[in-house]
Amino acid sequence: MPTAGSASTPPPVTVSITRSVDPDRVPEVTHWVQTGVNLANTWPGFLGSGWVRSTASSTEWHMLYRFANASLLEAWETSTQRAEWLEGGHGLVEERRVNRRTGIEGWFDAPTNTMALDIVAGAPTVDLAPTRPPRWKQATSIWLGFFPVNLVFTLLVTTFVPGWSDLPTAVKVLVTTSILTPLMAYWVLPFVTRKLHRWLTAPSGKAHRP
Repeated sequence: MPTAGSASTPPPVTVSITRSVDPDRVPEVTHWVQTGVNLANTWPGFLGSGWVRSTASSTEWHMLYRFANASLLEAWETSTQRAEWLEGGHGLVEERRVNRRTGIEGWFDAPTNTMALDIVAGAPTVDLAPTRPPRWKQATSIWLGFFPVNLVFTLLVTTFVPGWSDLPTAVKVLVTTSILTPLMAYWVLPFVTRKLHRWLTAPSGKAHRP
């Protein structure tokens, strides 16, 4: 198993679930959700959770929880204990949408440093979202992945594809981006962000003058 300081340590995973709640049963839902939070808190790899509503009268609740890696998250989500807890929510809530975020996926959200969750029923505020890497680190990470991949692809097609150099520029760009975009999104960028995880998430605070 990789150590905590290993560059290959899998990144944390944050799950966001949007559920529709019966406004007449808010106290019951609050109790049910808090029960789930308490249960998850006993699970290996659990890093925190919370839920938030856009307004006091909103019927949509955005519930979030975070685990240290995908394997520990899967163990929780497939557990008998969680299944029994979810069963208790039948008739109280209706699941609408589920999102999972890890690696580079959250970089294209609206720019915020944290996601503060105002917990209902007086529970403390929970801060789940990690600080987003500064844009220069994001750009550097993307370049480190894109440059070698684009270089190898260009060398291969110019060497082994007859007539490649004679194709119109628009056609070459279309073919190149069509092949490299999914390659970057699904394999290269996740690999790069895993390798650079400690650097990307390291605090970048300014040096204090004496």
